[in-house]
Amino acid sequence: MTVSYNWLKDYLKFDLTPEKVAEIITSTGLEVEHIDQVEQIPGGLEGVIVAEVVECYDHPDSDHLHITKLNVGEPELLQVVCGAPNVAAGQKVLLATVGTKLVTINGEEIKLKKSKIRGEESNGMICAEDELGIGTDHAGIMVLPDDAVVGTPAKIQLQLKSDTIYEIGLTPNRIDGASHIGVARDLYAYCKFNNIPVEWTLPSVDGFKEGNGEAIPLEVQSPLDAPRYMGITIKNVKVDVSPEWLRDRLNAVGQHPINNIVDATNFILNEMCQPLHAFDASKIEGGKVVVRRAKEGEKLTTLDGVERTLSSEDLVIANTKEAMCLAGVFGGEKSGISDSTTEIFLEIAYFNPVTIRKTSKRHGLKTDASFRYERGIDPDNCLYAAKRAAMLICEITGGEIAGKIQEFYPQKIAKSVVSLDYGRMQNLIGKSIGKENIKNLLGYLGFEILSETAKGCEVAVPYYRVDVTRECDVVEEVLRIYGYNNIEIPVSMKASVNNTPHPDPEAVRSEVSNFFTHKGFLEIMNNSLTRGAYYDNLKTFPAEKCVKLLNPLSSDLDTMRQTLLLGGLEVISYNIKRQNNELKLYEIGNVYSYEPKEGDELPSSNLKSYKEGQRIALFITGPASKAWHNVITGGDFFALKGYMELFFKRFNMNTYDLAYSAAPSDIFAEGLEYQLQGKTLAVMGTVSKSLLKQFDIKQPVFAAEIYWPVFFEIVKRDKVRFKELPKYPEVSRDLALLIDENVSFADLLKTATQTEKGMLKSVSLFDVYRGDKIPANKKQYALNFILQNLEQTLTDSDVERIMNKLLKAFENKHGAQLR
Repeated sequence: MTVSYNWLKDYLKFDLTPEKVAEIITSTGLEVEHIDQVEQIPGGLEGVIVAEVVECYDHPDSDHLHITKLNVGEPELLQVVCGAPNVAAGQKVLLATVGTKLVTINGEEIKLKKSKIRGEESNGMICAEDELGIGTDHAGIMVLPDDAVVGTPAKIQLQLKSDTIYEIGLTPNRIDGASHIGVARDLYAYCKFNNIPVEWTLPSVDGFKEGNGEAIPLEVQSPLDAPRYMGITIKNVKVDVSPEWLRDRLNAVGQHPINNIVDATNFILNEMCQPLHAFDASKIEGGKVVVRRAKEGEKLTTLDGVERTLSSEDLVIANTKEAMCLAGVFGGEKSGISDSTTEIFLEIAYFNPVTIRKTSKRHGLKTDASFRYERGIDPDNCLYAAKRAAMLICEITGGEIAGKIQEFYPQKIAKSVVSLDYGRMQNLIGKSIGKENIKNLLGYLGFEILSETAKGCEVAVPYYRVDVTRECDVVEEVLRIYGYNNIEIPVSMKASVNNTPHPDPEAVRSEVSNFFTHKGFLEIMNNSLTRGAYYDNLKTFPAEKCVKLLNPLSSDLDTMRQTLLLGGLEVISYNIKRQNNELKLYEIGNVYSYEPKEGDELPSSNLKSYKEGQRIALFITGPASKAWHNVITGGDFFALKGYMELFFKRFNMNTYDLAYSAAPSDIFAEGLEYQLQGKTLAVMGTVSKSLLKQFDIKQPVFAAEIYWPVFFEIVKRDKVRFKELPKYPEVSRDLALLIDENVSFADLLKTATQTEKGMLKSVSLFDVYRGDKIPANKKQYALNFILQNLEQTLTDSDVERIMNKLLKAFENKHGAQLR
């Protein structure tokens, strides 16, 4: 949001410097991110002053130069050589002193130095209009009126305009600050509370008069989408260039002037946060304005020349024949103002924010009007804005109001009412500031006290504060004007000591992060907000389970993420486009979903319908390539699987205790889902090409997502025990077994551990063979067994006895044969 210091002074009379105003605005919650100084002439003619020509005579060594003696307000006269034909004694002129930098009307830069011109000293330059950059005349020097005061800076003498421009970082909840009156309102409250002299003045609309003749009637067919709709017909307008003051105001906030009618609507938008739209009355077929939902598939060509196909969910402003514009979003090409327009229908409305937001998102249109409408404007301001705009348009176009104001407002929108407890408020504030201060602050901000008791009161929230609905919101309003910096840090703080849970989730997360970092992965951190369109075609993470923002900053950040995988793919795409193709990444973050229970009448209002969890995501990608000096293998499925199993082993999980199934096909082209006791522990695999295509990724990506709740439950069950190191050696033996294809290593491991519980330390598979040397549907497993007796050294007979026992168990349970 761009705000002009001079424009603010149209509504407030104060003696604050631009820097102090910026400090106050920031302290009240509208952070000033940048300040620019804007001048009518760059540099403001710094160093140029009014001087009086006391003496003027011909240069002894020139036929056209003159030597002048100038009074500049100093005891001694200043000598300047001048070549202008019209210079004469007694004149008041503008003198650029030594050191002054000028930019001429042609863009040429001049820096004045002390010099000698044909042997005569010259201490500056008497200036012509073009040399000052304020005109094109170079026939002679600029001669000032006789009453000009010697020594006056040129900026003051010429009344050059300057302004200070603030760039405000507007947060989504502070749409009331998206106008100059909105910012002035906060500034006024601050000044009043802090006893800084200030006067609040809004432009008067007392002079508004309805006219004769007939106004264009209106009909609202969709009252829920347009709770308040007004129209004013203005005839005999002349479309022309806006007056200079209006062009200056719009230029100051970065808006390009178009014509006097459009500029007037943009002025009101920036003045009081009320979007307006002007229709060419001659283009309103049937002589009637209709506010309705669009017909499914209806066509409308907007002001940018694009033909758009409308949805039945879109609200349009139409005539009796066709749609004229997308309500609250974008005007139509046919009904727009042109040079030949002589009569207009001026729209002033309060639209349903949800309707406007959905239309804006559906068509990918973000305009100044939709930005304000979708966040909620002040419905009570419509009449004032209508009169103010109509009077302004009549003034600058010569138009006349025809008939009465047309208005649809069947039911007045009620203000939000909040009950306040003074004691609880002061506890939240952290300081006792007194209930009188609280009431004064609320009054300065436009809150109305409806009733009051000794303990608290009930207040009506002003319409323009759409985000204030609870007591804590009101506390925030009080605090931002009272000043957060005025709340002292207490000398002592009360705290309770809690036992650290075991295991500590933060410590486990740190261990997870250290593990992947040591394996060469880089940690990434993505925004929890993402693009809702990513989920439109997913079954694993369906769009109906997305948590949608009511008031998103943009369509790219309108949804809380259901998975970390999509954010990781965004990072990979970003890096690949910058020639960083080989990546090993991980992220630990929260995910969100909407899971309403059956039978819940208002699931969206029930907090239990919203779920929040944590996940760990891994990504490996890299193009496989060969060069004579280097071989790059890139990532692959088995590399990722290896990291996953190392991770499980690090946290004492036995992968043979896990069940396996295919990973979701809408996310992975091939992959595994790890399950423990029916719960999903992790998914991993090769990301599907259709998903990669959404992110413009052309190389394979291997990804995994670990479900933190299930993983942490396993970690919690893991108990670390300590025992003395064994004194006696281990014994290693191998067996080569011929088994059926359907027998897995996990089956053999389970049988081995059940058969020999005392001395069997570990079992590992080190070779698998299939081929023509063994029968069909058979395979050979080579197993290694580690045996150890903690009480004594194992003898050969002990080892043979154990191995025979294991072999017999394999034969009986799995039909294994010794090779």
